Amino acid sequence: MPAQVELHDLLDGNDVPGVQAWLADNPPHVIADELARADDMRSVLLFRLLDKESAHEVFEELDPVDQQKVLSGLRDQTFRDVVEGMDPDDRARLLGEAPANFTQRVLAGLSPHERSLTARLLGYGPDDVGRYMSPEMVLLHEHATVAEALARVRAAGARAETIYTLPVADVSRRLVGVVSLRDLVLAEPSHPLADLVDTECVRVRATDEAEAAARLMQEANLLDLPVVDSDDRVVGLLTIDDALEVIEEADTEDIARQYGQSPVEGHYMSVGVFRLARSRIVWLFLLIVAATMTAKVLQAFEGELEQVTQLAVFIPLLVGTGGNVGAQAATGAVRALAVGELRPGDVFRLAWRECRVGLLLGLGLAAVGLVLAAVMTDGGIAVTVALSIVAICAWAAVVGATMPLLARQFGIDPAVISAPLVTTLVDATGLIIYFLIARVVLGL
Repeated sequence: MPAQVELHDLLDGNDVPGVQAWLADNPPHVIADELARADDMRSVLLFRLLDKESAHEVFEELDPVDQQKVLSGLRDQTFRDVVEGMDPDDRARLLGEAPANFTQRVLAGLSPHERSLTARLLGYGPDDVGRYMSPEMVLLHEHATVAEALARVRAAGARAETIYTLPVADVSRRLVGVVSLRDLVLAEPSHPLADLVDTECVRVRATDEAEAAARLMQEANLLDLPVVDSDDRVVGLLTIDDALEVIEEADTEDIARQYGQSPVEGHYMSVGVFRLARSRIVWLFLLIVAATMTAKVLQAFEGELEQVTQLAVFIPLLVGTGGNVGAQAATGAVRALAVGELRPGDVFRLAWRECRVGLLLGLGLAAVGLVLAAVMTDGGIAVTVALSIVAICAWAAVVGATMPLLARQFGIDPAVISAPLVTTLVDATGLIIYFLIARVVLGL
C-alpha cells in the first residue's frame, strides 16, 4: 500500500500509535511531503507527534509557506524552540513571506543573538544573496598556522552551518581567499595557512542577485560561495543546499509563467481550488484578448476567404504548426537565459540562427503539407500551404527565440514570454503571412 494512503487511513481511524510508528519508519523528506499535503490541523498534529530531533529535520525540509502553516498551530514554548533552532537564513526567508503579526511573534520569541542575525539578513532585498547566505561561519586569519586554524574550527565549528569551505580574511575581515577543510586536515600542523589559501576564489556581493549566484555555484561546482559587502569584508557563505533551493524556486516560477500562470506557493496538492483558479485566470484574460487579433486578421481577409473558401480548411494546420515552432524556440531561449548561455548582444546572431532552423523545419513540414493539401484541394492551394508553412516556421522560430531576450533587455522576466503568449502572437501574424502568400500565388 502506498505510504500516503496508509498514513491517511491511520489518521482517519485516529490510530495515534500507528501514526507514530509510521513517522518512525519514514525519512524526514517523506514526512515533510505528507505535512505539506495535509490541511492545517493534520499537519500540526503530525508535527507534534515527532520527537524533537526528527521535528527539526522535518521542519528544515518544508518550504517557507508550509513552515508557516505548521508554526501557526504550535503553542508558545514549542513555537519558540522551533524558530530558535532554525538557521538564520532559513528564518529570514520564512519571515520575508509572512504577515507582519507572524513576523513579530517570531522575532519576539528569539534570543537577542538570533534576533540580531535574522534582522541583519532581513535588511537585504528578497532576491539578494544576502537574504539566502549563512552568517554563521568559521572565519580564519591569514597569518595563522594550520594548527591554529584547526583549533579555530574545533572551537567555532559547532555553531557554523558549514565548515567544508573556510573563508580566510585579514585583520579588517577583508576576504583574502578560501581554504578547504580537506586541505587543512591533510597539511602539517606547523605549515602556514597562507600557503593553502586559494586567493583566486569566486566571490559575490551580498546585494547581487541570488539566482545568478546560485547558478554560478552550479557552473563552478562549488560547495560554498563567499559573500562580501561593498568593502570586500566577509559577511557570510552561500551554501550548496541554499543555492539548490534558489534554483528550484526560480525554475518553478519560470515553468509556471512559461505555461501561462502565476506561481503558486506551497505543495500542489494542498493548494485550494480558488487559489489555483486565481493564478491562471489573469493570464487567460490576457491571452483571450490577444487572441482577438486572430479574429481581426480573419475579418480583414474576409474577401479572400469568400473567393477561395478552401483556404479556411488549412488555417488550424498552419496556426498550430507556427505556434508549436514558436513555443519550442521560446522554451529553449528561456532556458538558455536562465543558465547564462545567452547574452543581450546575442540577439541578432540568435535571430539569424533560429531563422535558418525555422526554414529547415518548414521545408521538412512543407513536404508533408504539400502532399496533404494536394490530395484535398488543387495544386495552387497546395503550393500556397507549402510556402506558408516554410515562411511561418521561420518567422515563428525568430519570434519565439528573440522575445525572451528582448524582454530581458527591457527589464522584464523572460519567463513572462510564455509559450501560450508566443503561440497566440504567432497565430495572428502567421495568418497574415498565409493570406499574403495566397494573394500572390492565387492572384486574389
